[in-house]
Amino acid sequence: MTIYYRVVVAGCGAMAGEWISYARKRADTEIVALVDLRTEAARAAADKYGLTAGIYTSLQQAIAETGANLVFDVTVPESHFTVAQTALEAGCHVFSEKPLAASMEQCNRIVDLAERCGRSHAVMQNRRYDTRIRALRSLIEDGAVGRPGYLAASFFLAPHFGGFRDAMQSPLLLDMAIHTFDQARLISGADPVTVYCQEFNPAGSWYAGNAAAVCIFEMSDGSVFCYQGSWCAEGAPTSWEASWRIQGEKGAALWDGQGMPYAEVISGSSSGQFIHDYERIEAEAAEMKEVFHHGCLDEMFRSLDERRPAETDCRDNRYSMAMVFGALESARSGRKVEIAELLQSTGVPAE
Repeated sequence: MTIYYRVVVAGCGAMAGEWISYARKRADTEIVALVDLRTEAARAAADKYGLTAGIYTSLQQAIAETGANLVFDVTVPESHFTVAQTALEAGCHVFSEKPLAASMEQCNRIVDLAERCGRSHAVMQNRRYDTRIRALRSLIEDGAVGRPGYLAASFFLAPHFGGFRDAMQSPLLLDMAIHTFDQARLISGADPVTVYCQEFNPAGSWYAGNAAAVCIFEMSDGSVFCYQGSWCAEGAPTSWEASWRIQGEKGAALWDGQGMPYAEVISGSSSGQFIHDYERIEAEAAEMKEVFHHGCLDEMFRSLDERRPAETDCRDNRYSMAMVFGALESARSGRKVEIAELLQSTGVPAE
């Protein structure tokens, strides 16, 4: 089969393995270069996955010498803007690990760059590619509970990571909440309009920064999304996928993040009763060729084949990022933040 995608993998740490293992399954894709500031990491990846790709410390050089047309950005968040700029301006498409960038300004500049260069830039949001969350979204799309008015997500876990997260100023919002915020957009099909956030560090926390937050988002469909989360919540943990309730006109859809979602809606025999009777609707598992990381990568490649934006294209994903940075700004300022304030294009090319 003809090789259509010549891939440079930028960043050869542990996470790169998911990306490399997917690319190796594709007959139309070849990994032509591995880039890492630590050449030993790139060589270790080449040895582990049996790759004959070139080893580089410079992304620009790797693209120029291999004729690459696609870059996998698996670097640290602080490098995402620089990698995106280098790759896009060299004529490559970019598939990036989350987050889109380390600041809202950089997110907007990546969108500007992708549009100016006429290339795709898509972001890994692997939790979208789960048969259970797709089943939940189908319940909402099919009108099982009627028009949604309220979405709630509870996220309570106590991971003792050690390392950089323990020292971060806002470990929950900066490192984890993007997943739940992006899930809320997927489930509801709506975008954020405003956010008010209270961020704090509860008693018993071992984090230096604020490890808990409550956020209230007004959404574009008129609904309200409420997020409550803690990364230092010992006992009765939720799933990493959070625990969800979507309240609609006719009932509620629920998902504990572990089993299959379901809805309870007003029974047809409940007319005129003070307290209605309810009937349960079981969600049907969605059919997916690939799930999680590989599911998101599969969608990214299909978007290139079909010459359309990916579901997690940077233009769309920056709305999820704006939820994070809007929440942080609200917590800092103590005011409700308009999301539109954060989505302004820079209007100038990135330097």
